[in-house]
Amino acid sequence: MTSHAQESESKPDAILPFVRHVVSSRYEDLSEQAVQATKTFILDSLGVIIAGTLAPGVPQTLKTLRDWGGKEESTVLVLGGKLPAPSAAMMNSFMLHNQEFDCVHDEAVLHPFTTVLPVALAIAESTENITGMEFLTAVALGVNVSCSLGISSRSPMSFFRPGTAGAFGAVAAGGKLRGFDEETMRNAMGVAYSQICGTLQPHHEGAMVISMQTGFNARAAITAIALAEQGIVGASGVLEGKYGYFRLFEGEYEVDGELANLGKVWHVEKVSHKPFPTGRLTQGVIEAALSLCDAYNIEPQEITGCEAMVSPLVERLVGRPLANNTPSAQYAKLSIPFVLATALIRKKVSIDDFQANALSDPLIHSMADRISVVRDPQILDENAMMPVRLRIYLSSGVVHELRLEQIMGHPDKAFSKDQHLNKFRECWDAGATHLPSGNRDLLVDLIDGLEKLESVNEIIRLLTPTPN
Repeated sequence: MTSHAQESESKPDAILPFVRHVVSSRYEDLSEQAVQATKTFILDSLGVIIAGTLAPGVPQTLKTLRDWGGKEESTVLVLGGKLPAPSAAMMNSFMLHNQEFDCVHDEAVLHPFTTVLPVALAIAESTENITGMEFLTAVALGVNVSCSLGISSRSPMSFFRPGTAGAFGAVAAGGKLRGFDEETMRNAMGVAYSQICGTLQPHHEGAMVISMQTGFNARAAITAIALAEQGIVGASGVLEGKYGYFRLFEGEYEVDGELANLGKVWHVEKVSHKPFPTGRLTQGVIEAALSLCDAYNIEPQEITGCEAMVSPLVERLVGRPLANNTPSAQYAKLSIPFVLATALIRKKVSIDDFQANALSDPLIHSMADRISVVRDPQILDENAMMPVRLRIYLSSGVVHELRLEQIMGHPDKAFSKDQHLNKFRECWDAGATHLPSGNRDLLVDLIDGLEKLESVNEIIRLLTPTPN
């Protein structure tokens, strides 16, 4: 591993090529696959925001932001009303992440749309005449930046990368929509770096605030964009300086390959759907359990034990046992014993499986006690999500086993168009009961032709409640 400790102080910071990439890139530079993937995951993310209105903490957070008040410039999607752009972006980002249903980039180990999209929407609404083509381009560029940072890391995560790396992607998207030149964009990145936040401690505890950490960074990104626009100067050694992002937040890194790929590789093409509303690191074992139960007609009462053999990252972050009989939804969604027990007993894992009565279900807890999570010693990559291997032991003495090399929803195991649309419709039906029903299909069609849209405000209009 090459050390960057001395050389990073003697060369231009890596933030500069990222800035040039964002400022100079046009819609025409995007690949056809990147355009389609960006539209796909914008729609997926909007659906997840709709479902996110139902999660714990939403009313309290929105009340706080409304009590603070301020300039009414950007819409709180689905729930309605306008807030200052930083507050609206924070709220929409919180709703995009709080169900653990938001799309992911598996290699980068982050949710790239969860900070980028709410910031792009808030900036677009507060800026006149942003077209669908401009919006699509900005979102794709933001995803490229945050994913490149995640892929460059070579160390185990300790900070919450969807928020920290996501902030830089959000600045890229928002600054692109504001038409920033290189100097202003670089300053915005530097100002954002002074604000980025979020660790894995809330993740470890299953605390509600874990869902807000992308929102805190979305708010920081818009603050940085506004300050840079007014001429505020940010730090320049943002990524590789003595106290730069890579060294303080990530550890070992290798960014040169990502810099060489700028404009050639579009990371949005490798974003994955989430088929279940749980932590991505739990989803391989859920899929394996559902597959085995379906293939062998396994019933819960037959199961005497389960063993999930997983990567170091998965074991460390979601191998946790249930600490008590009433876990929080956030803790349960990030616990393999809970989600695997749910899959084995209910033959599904959906949003309603994390309501209060489901969280305390004694059948789920009894099954969870029979589940062990062990680290696969053959997986040495500290950031690898896959493969996973699941063994189910039956009272008859039979053992069923399945090894999965890839998770459902990954581009190598991609959702069909029907699966993608079904997920969006299920999210709409769950949380959009107060929106005009006809808006659902209108939104699907609008995003499908996003590059032809005259104003991004049309997206927001379809996700705003009709006044009484």
